[in-house]
Amino acid sequence: MIIPQTQELKNVARRLVWYKSPEQALEDPYLFLAHVMTYGTLEDVITVKDSLGIAAFKEALHQLPPGIMDIKSWTYWSIMTGSTIASMPERKFF
Repeated sequence: MIIPQTQELKNVARRLVWYKSPEQALEDPYLFLAHVMTYGTLEDVITVKDSLGIAAFKEALHQLPPGIMDIKSWTYWSIMTGSTIASMPERKFF
């Protein structure tokens, strides 16, 4: 998935992925979308949905990096996208 580097999406990335530049955040689509789905406001979600469509959120659920999304957000987005993934990703400790 490629996320366009529009000013609206950069603004969302700047606020939600504070530890990366907006350009770097948008180059990592699943990380960016995980932050939107977990920490984004309704306005953030609408901005991203208008740019990428709901299918991007569904795709992101299948590729999420572990450790960002909480169970409440996971459940909400699984229902909203009609996803049937068995469980959310977990960090592995060795």
